[in-house]
Amino acid sequence: MKKIIVVAVFTIISFGVRAQDDKINWLTFEQAMEMSEKDPKPIMVDIYTDWCGWCKKMDKTTYKNKVIVDYINTHYYPVKLNGEAKHDIMFQGKTFSYQAQGRRGYHQLAAAIMRGQLSYPSTAFFNTERQLLQNVPGYLEEKRFEKILAYFNKDNYKNTPWLEFEKNFKSAM
Repeated sequence: MKKIIVVAVFTIISFGVRAQDDKINWLTFEQAMEMSEKDPKPIMVDIYTDWCGWCKKMDKTTYKNKVIVDYINTHYYPVKLNGEAKHDIMFQGKTFSYQAQGRRGYHQLAAAIMRGQLSYPSTAFFNTERQLLQNVPGYLEEKRFEKILAYFNKDNYKNTPWLEFEKNFKSAM
């Protein structure tokens, strides 16, 4: 009887661990910056809004793909940043705040990352030194996103032009 209980407990635990592995371990911007300082890793920032249909679609498709989830959780500190967040965020010695504008507003950090071109969803990539490399605006389907994730991981973006990288990329999907 003890063996059955032990097996049942381990089975339940393994399902729970597996369920956690099937989703991205999102962090706040501040958490990612702090973690990257201690253990350098690139940072990927998903900039979204609550009203954005393409953002919701990306959450339901691209960010649910097992290959994408595993790759992001392994190689990046992933951040969810609401482009209309109301709380202050400290970054590089500056405080970024919510900026009211008409019925809606925007968060100054999101605007800075997107260089004033507020487009949702947007995906930004920071290197291990926490410097912005690139912001990629728009919905990204799984196969294209897999290539982009691989390109900004390690030093691929430094050593290989995008077209060459894309041509030689081997998908895990």
